[in-house]
Amino acid sequence: MGTAILRRPGGALSVLILALVLFLALAGPALAPYDPYDGAFDILLGPSATHWLGTDYMGRDVLSRLLHGSTLSVIGALQVVAIGFALGVVPGMLSVFLGCGFEWGSLRVIDTLIALPSLVFAVAVTALIGNGVSEAMFVVGVLVAPFFYRVARAAALEVAGQPYLQASVLMGASVWWVVRRHVWHKALPAVSIAVATITGHSLIVVSSLTFLGIGVQPPEPTWGGLLASDLQYLAQKPYAPVFPSLLIVVTVAALNLLADTLRDAQRRRRP
Repeated sequence: MGTAILRRPGGALSVLILALVLFLALAGPALAPYDPYDGAFDILLGPSATHWLGTDYMGRDVLSRLLHGSTLSVIGALQVVAIGFALGVVPGMLSVFLGCGFEWGSLRVIDTLIALPSLVFAVAVTALIGNGVSEAMFVVGVLVAPFFYRVARAAALEVAGQPYLQASVLMGASVWWVVRRHVWHKALPAVSIAVATITGHSLIVVSSLTFLGIGVQPPEPTWGGLLASDLQYLAQKPYAPVFPSLLIVVTVAALNLLADTLRDAQRRRRP
C-alpha cells in the first residue's frame, strides 16, 4: 500500500509535509539559532536577517521557540495516539471473541468515554492529578481510545463469521492466536486510517490544552503556547499568530489528506 500512496499526488504531498514536520520535531532544537529561553534581545521586533520571525514580548527569538516547540507539540500528539492505540485496538478486537461479559463491560466503558467532553475532562483531570505533560497526554490518550476501539471492533466483526476463522476455533486455536493470525492483518488498513485521522485530532487537542496552559509549564515553548502569547500583542504584531497557526493547520491538513489517500487505496484494493 505504501507504493500506491506515493503514486498519488495527495499521498506524496502529505508524506512530504509530515516528513518535514517530523524532522522539525526531532531536529528542531538543534536547528534553533538562539536559546529559546533567552530574552536578551529587544522585544517585539519584526522579521529581519538576524531574527527571521522577529522576537516576542520578552525579547526571545520566535523562530527558536517555534523550532523547540515542535518537539513537544508533535511528540505529545504521538504519545496520545500511542496510548489511545494501546487502550483501544486490542480491547476492540477481543470484545468480539471473549464473550458477552467482556463485550458488555467494554462497550459501557467506551460509551461513557465518548460521552465525556474531551477538552473539559482533560482540564479537570490534569487539575486533579497534576499539570504535567505526561498526565495531560495520558488523559487525552484515554479519551481517543474509543475511536480506535470502534474501528478495531468493526474490523473484527467483519471476519468473525468467516468459515476459516470458525474452523481455527474448532481446532483449538486460542483467542490470542486467532486475533494475531487472522484478525490483525484484516484490521490493519482501517486502523492505519484511524491513526492518521486521530493524530490530527490529537494535535489539535494538545495545541488547545497548551494554549490554555495545561500540560506544559512556562516558559516551555509549544505551538499552542506560542499562539496564546502572540494573541496578547496583536496591536504590536498582528501577523505573529500566523506562524504557529500555519504549522498546526498544515500538519492537520496533511494528516487528513493522508487518511483520505489511505481510504481510497484501500477501496481500490477491495474486489
